[in-house]
Amino acid sequence: MKLNGKQIDWSYHRNGCKTCARAQEFLVKNKIEQPKTIVDARKNKMGVKEALKLAQNVDKLYVTKGSKVVVVDMDKDSPSNDTLESLLIGPTGNLRAPTLQVGKTLLVGFDSGAYTKVLCP
Repeated sequence: MKLNGKQIDWSYHRNGCKTCARAQEFLVKNKIEQPKTIVDARKNKMGVKEALKLAQNVDKLYVTKGSKVVVVDMDKDSPSNDTLESLLIGPTGNLRAPTLQVGKTLLVGFDSGAYTKVLCP
């Protein structure tokens, strides 16, 4: 299924990751097309600099932290680089996986509610 004429532009995925597997299951279950570009997080690590650049090119972030989802409107909220780093970077010092970019929206981590809101309008 295409998303109102859009599709997932980019995915940052780590093989063997339970959360990445749950995100993949969501896509399959909801018949959502695979991303145009899939980056293997084990082979292509994205550090702070790359993650911040990625975030600065979107309008909205949905970041799953534990059981809650933090929604950031990049224009309205104007988060600092430190705030973005705390949301985007995991304990390894790299971008958290899974991460999906859909148009001008970035989904970090997996939450079925956030995925439904962005991917199943």
